[in-house]
Amino acid sequence: MSSAPNEQRPHSSIVLDGPDRAPNRSMLRAVGFKDEDFKKPVVGIASTWSMVTPCNMHIDQLAREAEAGANAAGGKAIIFGTITVSDGISMGTPGMRYSLVSREVIADSIETVTGAEGFDALVAIGGCDKNMPACVMAMARLNRPSVFVYGGTILPGIHPESKKECDIVSVFEAVGQYAAKKLDEKGLNAVEACSIPGPGSCGGMYTANTMASAIEALGLSLPNSSAQLAIGAEKKDDCRRAGEAALALLKAGIRPRDIMTRKAFENAITVVIALGGSTNAVLHLLAMAHEADVKLGIDDFTRIGKRVPVLADLKPSGKYGMAHLVRIGGLPPLMKMLLDGGLLHGDVLTVTGKTLAENLKSVGAYPADQDIVRPLSNPIKADSHLRILYGNLAPEGAVAKISGKEGLLFTGKAIVFESEETALRGILDGKVKSGHVIVIRNEGPRGGPGMREMLAPTSAIMGKGLGKEVALITDGRFSGGSHGFVVGHITPEAASGGPLAVVRNGDPITIDAVKNEITLGLTAKDIKARLKAWKPKKAKATRGVLAKYAKLVTSASEGAVTDKNL
Repeated sequence: MSSAPNEQRPHSSIVLDGPDRAPNRSMLRAVGFKDEDFKKPVVGIASTWSMVTPCNMHIDQLAREAEAGANAAGGKAIIFGTITVSDGISMGTPGMRYSLVSREVIADSIETVTGAEGFDALVAIGGCDKNMPACVMAMARLNRPSVFVYGGTILPGIHPESKKECDIVSVFEAVGQYAAKKLDEKGLNAVEACSIPGPGSCGGMYTANTMASAIEALGLSLPNSSAQLAIGAEKKDDCRRAGEAALALLKAGIRPRDIMTRKAFENAITVVIALGGSTNAVLHLLAMAHEADVKLGIDDFTRIGKRVPVLADLKPSGKYGMAHLVRIGGLPPLMKMLLDGGLLHGDVLTVTGKTLAENLKSVGAYPADQDIVRPLSNPIKADSHLRILYGNLAPEGAVAKISGKEGLLFTGKAIVFESEETALRGILDGKVKSGHVIVIRNEGPRGGPGMREMLAPTSAIMGKGLGKEVALITDGRFSGGSHGFVVGHITPEAASGGPLAVVRNGDPITIDAVKNEITLGLTAKDIKARLKAWKPKKAKATRGVLAKYAKLVTSASEGAVTDKNL
């Protein structure tokens, strides 16, 4: 019979030890196990490699490095795959409905393989936006010693004529410039051809780099994993050390939920704000906290945001890309600054086995001549750019990204669109005018289904030069590349009978980023009457993963998770 679970092999020993597990061992011999390997802890290496997107096209090589690190440390690593979808490629199309859904599919698949195969520890390597929170969600569910590795950021493209740096958002905004006749077809093609030069995630403080930074601040990746180029020796070394760290965590008995504490999530929120990060961080951190059984709500972003400034001058609202932050030392000097300023909890545990304060003890300051990250005494914005808004249009909350450059108050007349596609066409065709509040509804988690990102409409607005003249609100969400006066995650969503469902063309709407309010200029009686007459639309998906997602998903204000009510 098989033996009892081994302390250093609590899961693999059940699968591999004893005469009755001979068939199991026989199968593994075919994939490279030797006699001695059956007595080693088994480390799963979750690879999100895919040629679907440049964000993940190199991760197969990184997985091999993590495998080598785990094996050198005395483990036996097994690489396995999971899916990814490309936000940048599916953006603005029906395919984008699958993006947020993929977060759940990836988390489910990592949990499924790790649980089925009896891995004792886990290294997960993510590149594109949804990979990262998905990996962490699976880690929290499994609660086996785990390390996350970020696949790394892309190098910026260089425009052949202007010699200016460009990236994926440059291309989206070029579409708006083309529609406004500020750019001809040749000029559009030039931007398209130069903006994505190779492997790595989108180069600004967009969602991928935001979530990588948040996960490092959370303590689940090795120091500076989030601020490294996708190609280069540093990222390979990061992967090897992650494989080693997984074994060290196993020996020390440190598991993800020991690290994913309330204080750790507060650190992650603090770093996201200081970096000027993506609104998607709200959605993903709520989901990650849910899986770790940590109580976290949207109001925590307001509470923390009152005392944490925006310090990094990073795209989309700022000047620099992630590659510039890499060159000046990455994330640790910023975290040391925040720690010394009393804005981070230094006593939280991390995957190094040390506390955050111990990790940062010997970290120096940024170079004196850099202007990418400002000191606490001279912030870009004194409080958070992430604003949680409430009001009669969002009784359960909404998320705005207000850098201050757009202003802090906008009042205008609604122009209503029932989908992202119709809104984009309305912007490009000139139907949207100065003073409009663009309303895009039926794009929430249930109504989409899938809560698409509105990068195409927001980029078209910027490209047409309307960035300070119109606002955009939606029950969908925004890419980390979106900027302007935009409000997403409006809850309850239109498909659930939220007030957004009954907004009409010409209705006055006010967005106040000082009072944190979003208001429809109607009486409560009028709104109630409209809602009483409202009828839900027919479901867009009746079979398959989108239909299952729409049936199970919670509100965006709860992280759009799918297992809360099971």
